[in-house]
Amino acid sequence: MNRRKHLNFNANEEVSVSRVLTGLSLAALICLAGISIKSWQSGHHRHAIVLGLFFGLVVVNLVSYWITRNRARNKTGMLFIVGGLFVYLVASGGESNTGPLWLYVFPPLVFYLTSLRIGTILLAACLAFTLLVFQFPQLPFVLAHYETNFQLRFFTTMLFESVFCFVLETSRLNARNELMRLAASHEQAARTDALTGLPNRRDMQLQLANEFSRYQRSGHHFSVVLIDLDHFKQINDTYGHDVGDLVLQAFAELMQNICRQSDRPCRWGGEEFLILLPDTSLLQALTLSERLRYEVEQHGFIHKSQRLPVSISAGVCSISQSDSIDHLLRQADKNLYDAKESGRNRISPRVRTPSTRSPASS
Repeated sequence: MNRRKHLNFNANEEVSVSRVLTGLSLAALICLAGISIKSWQSGHHRHAIVLGLFFGLVVVNLVSYWITRNRARNKTGMLFIVGGLFVYLVASGGESNTGPLWLYVFPPLVFYLTSLRIGTILLAACLAFTLLVFQFPQLPFVLAHYETNFQLRFFTTMLFESVFCFVLETSRLNARNELMRLAASHEQAARTDALTGLPNRRDMQLQLANEFSRYQRSGHHFSVVLIDLDHFKQINDTYGHDVGDLVLQAFAELMQNICRQSDRPCRWGGEEFLILLPDTSLLQALTLSERLRYEVEQHGFIHKSQRLPVSISAGVCSISQSDSIDHLLRQADKNLYDAKESGRNRISPRVRTPSTRSPASS
């Protein structure tokens, strides 16, 4: 359940990232178109043409995403485009050597679209390329010459921003992970009975709905066992609620030991428990219930060297006898009522097999 929640959270985050990236792409198109037109009018034709090419790349990446809905390819494409623009602006200087100033948007974008590790690697590569251009202006691909003061200020501020963005992204991820941990913890607490550690009624209702959906899809039958501890109020009144709680805990542990690995026991409420038995017929459910009844009857619930009178009654029902979860539970409750009216310490409907008879009845 927690893993499914985590996957859903990540999927929702990916959707949000894609929406932000679409907005950034549209904003980039507006900026690139405006600057390209201005550069052309100013006589910087080469610069205008290159910006026009980047404009086209952004359009292709955006249209490709709208057609394929491939978020990973969209992010990778945008990173390559922005990285290429970074290289071009640093090497060429853009218009009047102001091109590198547009690159302050790069660190937060890289960390937002990638992980801390990949973002750090990309930023380190970009800073190394910037340093290469600044130190070796004679390289054939370097078209700009930067003053020493500009080099120092740009590189220092770019490095500071990269470190600052790294710290902020680390804090954001830590806060997100802590929020997910707390959400998972609260979700677990909301679905778990604090006394017995079993799933509670809310969780079981979800499991019943899922099992019923599986039954409707593939025809896999299942059964439920509704259990009530006989005369539990007398135990509370005679020995106190603390002892009653110990009895509930001991019974929950015994029930889990009897149940198969695929069975799903829960505390239904008060002294009532319910077991969901996937892929189980009515006869198989009755057999398991009778075994549980016998084990409870034979188990020594001891308090201060005194054996407590603990037994159970149970109503069993299969989905083959019902057309809905509500009907299934009503029928199980009716069978439980019949078991209690028939003298308690029994299962309804009745079943007897040699392997489940108690010594006293054989």
